[in-house]
Amino acid sequence: MKKITIKDVARNAGVSIAAVSYVLNGKESKVSQDTIVRIHESIRHLNYIPSITARGLVKNTSELIGVIIPQTEDHKQLVFENPFYSEMISAIEGVVREYGYHIILAGVDKGKTYLDISTSRNLDGAIIMGIYSEQLYDECKQANIPIVLIDSYVNDNSFANVGIDDELGGYLATKHLIENGHRNIGLVTGMIRKEGVVEKRFLGYKRALQENGLFYNPDYVFENSVSYVHGRSSGALIADKFPEITAVFAVADMVAFGVIRGIKESGKDVPHDISVIGFDDISMAHMFLPPLTTVKQQIFLKGETAARMLIEQIQEKNGVSVKSARSLIPLEIVDRETVRKLMN
Repeated sequence: MKKITIKDVARNAGVSIAAVSYVLNGKESKVSQDTIVRIHESIRHLNYIPSITARGLVKNTSELIGVIIPQTEDHKQLVFENPFYSEMISAIEGVVREYGYHIILAGVDKGKTYLDISTSRNLDGAIIMGIYSEQLYDECKQANIPIVLIDSYVNDNSFANVGIDDELGGYLATKHLIENGHRNIGLVTGMIRKEGVVEKRFLGYKRALQENGLFYNPDYVFENSVSYVHGRSSGALIADKFPEITAVFAVADMVAFGVIRGIKESGKDVPHDISVIGFDDISMAHMFLPPLTTVKQQIFLKGETAARMLIEQIQEKNGVSVKSARSLIPLEIVDRETVRKLMN
């Protein structure tokens, strides 16, 4: 079947190609009302779908926003395995669609450049999750497009930033276990990298122990990847240490699910033998059996906030003066059924 073009629309409506272009690109004041009606009737009759690329050339915009997730671990499928990312992306997409934009989702392997994505796709803006300070984030400036960072501890005023206090989150999780009578608390975590989200949660864990006069034991720290697989293998190791370890803080809900599976496969029970607290409060947390006690960060709000900050920057670049700032999303403990209070 022949592809319908703007020429076909113009011919069918009996108007010029320029007139059709004006209507498609929001410049209807340049043509008569009768011409506008005829063009819209022709579009409906021919089932014409305007090319986003062609419209972008006219408007000097691609109407595309990149959502870029650096792969900071060797577990390359992590993004698609963890519902945290799908919930975040859903929130971002819902906001940008309100403003007529579409998203391109891209994972960037370690050592690769962000510039390749932004320039090859002619992005109008980008949201980048979890960039580390030691990475060459200066290349983001070279892209010369509005950028918002999520979950980043890059201290650079060039970028708007949306995040949470991850150190506080780790502290709250560990303190919750301590308040329930636990003293020997394990930590299951991804790679602890300087100035990263995981390191901040690790530091919160250590602070809670110290404030309560508890000894930090590096043998209780199980470090690998933020994944269900690592959680499961760690859960089995922790079960072997029972009753030495009576509680676990997992730095993400998906890790916590794996920990619980590993503990149960080793013949121990959650929470009767070993208590577990997660981090994120993804949608699966309340559906899991037993329902997961976790640190709630408002994932959807975080995604929406980042998207609106990026739209504001794009509008400012296009002549609409709007000021963006760093945004910190609040945290809270959601107490469900995976933490048991020990009797003194």
